[in-house]
Amino acid sequence: MFTSPRKKVPGGTRSSRICCLAHLLATLACASIAFFSRGPADADTAGIKDTAISNEDRQHWSFQPLLSPDFPRLAGQQQRDCQGPIDLFVRTAMQNRGLQPTPEADRQTLIRRITLDLTGLPPSPEEVQAFISDPSPDAYESLVNRLLASVHFGQRLAQPWLDLARFADTDGFEHDNIRAAAWQYRDWVIESINQDMPYDRFIALQLAGDELEPDNPAARVATMFCLSGPDMPDINLPQERRHQLLNEMTSTISAVLMGLQLECAQCHDHKFDPISQADFYRLRSVFEPAVQLVKNKSVGMLQEVGGTPPQGYLMLRGDFRRRGPAVEPAFPRIANPAGIRIEAAGPAATSSGRRSQLARWLTRRDHLLTSRVIANRVWLHHFGRGLVETPSDFGLMGSPPSHPALLDYLALELVENGWSLKKLHFLVVTSATYRQAGWLKPGAAGVETWRESLKIDPGNRWLSRFPRFRLEGEVLRDVMLASAGVLNTQHGGPGVRPPLPA
Repeated sequence: MFTSPRKKVPGGTRSSRICCLAHLLATLACASIAFFSRGPADADTAGIKDTAISNEDRQHWSFQPLLSPDFPRLAGQQQRDCQGPIDLFVRTAMQNRGLQPTPEADRQTLIRRITLDLTGLPPSPEEVQAFISDPSPDAYESLVNRLLASVHFGQRLAQPWLDLARFADTDGFEHDNIRAAAWQYRDWVIESINQDMPYDRFIALQLAGDELEPDNPAARVATMFCLSGPDMPDINLPQERRHQLLNEMTSTISAVLMGLQLECAQCHDHKFDPISQADFYRLRSVFEPAVQLVKNKSVGMLQEVGGTPPQGYLMLRGDFRRRGPAVEPAFPRIANPAGIRIEAAGPAATSSGRRSQLARWLTRRDHLLTSRVIANRVWLHHFGRGLVETPSDFGLMGSPPSHPALLDYLALELVENGWSLKKLHFLVVTSATYRQAGWLKPGAAGVETWRESLKIDPGNRWLSRFPRFRLEGEVLRDVMLASAGVLNTQHGGPGVRPPLPA
């Protein structure tokens, strides 16, 4: 949840409270391991001995190269009813399981569904009537384009991203101090989505805006993504604060952008995925030069001060007091089959250049994970469940994709279309799969097919009908206010927090 002028909430935000609890539990877990296994305070190891990444490790679906899939073919009317490749993949999977698609939803249902989906607001009665009465064959596509161009689109789609960024207007923990400039990052995300900033640049600026565009204030604001998590500015030990922030940042970036749960490797090698503790601290070293802390002051943007970057170290058992062997910045090996290295900056450089190299690596066309992860998140937004049901875990403990060829198709389409997220949203919501009815009245055409799908596929994994899923609380609130005619649609600037009684 984020505090925008059109979403007024009292006090701290939901995401700050949830993040604080998760962060505290993770910290306590690491501390307990360190306490019961602690050796001398200056303990060190002779060196790092990583387990090699095996061919068997690379057989997992998400560590396989992206492949352009062959489009399946359907017979007769089934083929003609498809709006594009999405429907070919989905309906082939249906057909293989004895399922038939549900007919298209009526126009009143469609306009309400797509308007809530793309703007978070209900359509007005006039808009509903105009769409129902529009005889043009591209009436639905025109409606989608209008909604994609609305300022409310960026406000709607910023919400799930800001939740991933663990955005909050406050620090969290017991003091929960206000971050006076946090709203600038929220507004940057909304504007970037409305402008359809290519996703590769959207990522790059949030990781390394200060390196890539040092004279652009907005690019520096974008780096607040990295430091939006919970923080304790008044902590007694600055080394502990720095350790926690770097670990939380590294875990978030790997989960949000790559679907890898690196957080599990803070204290020990990952128990399931081919990720070592050294992999975690190598990636953390990418960010070490850019985190500048001031006691009793909230963190904000990333900034490097020049000079020799600080040396990174593996922390034994995840304990910031037990420095292990030195590590050099590097990408996670399982996601880097080409073995691309991070190059050291020259002596005249004003920045280490590590984060901009990370951004370039993440947005390579052949990256195994980046485009798959965001394509799955787009699908999740529109259907309530991703093709991969664990959107931040593409590892061995995550769910396999229900439609692997479709996921790769969407990921490659995103890259081929210049990383345009609006084009990907358009592709998904104009499919016949998205337009299906989710419920049919008794006696309606196709009702028997719908009832049969309920029996064969009660969980709707194969999408033979449009799924039911809950709207977020923020959307429900805005729908009620908009329907009552009292919604404040002003936007931009600091969030609004009504005063609380003593």
